[in-house]
Amino acid sequence: MNFLEERIVKDGIVKEGNVLKVDSFLNHQMDVELFREMGEEFKRRFAGKEINKILTIEASGIGIACVVALVFNVPVVFAKKSKSINVDGDMYVADVESFTHKCKNQVIVSKKYLGKDDHVLIIDDFLANGCALQGLISIVNQAGGTVEGIGIAIEKGFQVGGQVIRNLGYQLESLAIVDSMDASTGEIVFRKQ
Repeated sequence: MNFLEERIVKDGIVKEGNVLKVDSFLNHQMDVELFREMGEEFKRRFAGKEINKILTIEASGIGIACVVALVFNVPVVFAKKSKSINVDGDMYVADVESFTHKCKNQVIVSKKYLGKDDHVLIIDDFLANGCALQGLISIVNQAGGTVEGIGIAIEKGFQVGGQVIRNLGYQLESLAIVDSMDASTGEIVFRKQ
């Protein structure tokens, strides 16, 4: 078991509906030392890639992406889920369906912050159906940039997202892949990596 899997077993809670609650350390209260370990592991897994930008999506991926960006010594950009008055100028736009919130959002990134010279590592906390990642990939493609890889904290291996993204030919690295969860027992089975 790796460091993230151990933490999930220790502090994660399995709920009905294939929900894995990790808000005590990952996406509400954040353990930044754990994030640093994650960043170092992503740096190892994407060694040799010329990454000059980290891209994530609002909101729970931002903390992880910021610490990963520190490890890579590059800026982080996050796709916003709604247009606000402080986002001006031309934007890249993609439609994204949220597994967690059961809704569709348009996500936007200002064209000022992503372009054809960018070699992007996409980072997110969870991968379920892959819609958020497909939206972020679309934004990088609209910018003319290159997706160098995708780093995920927790992938739900029993859902299609990971397979869809890998079938598109991207290097997808998930630090923990959950193959099954049982809400009645709290048991979590991880994929061997």
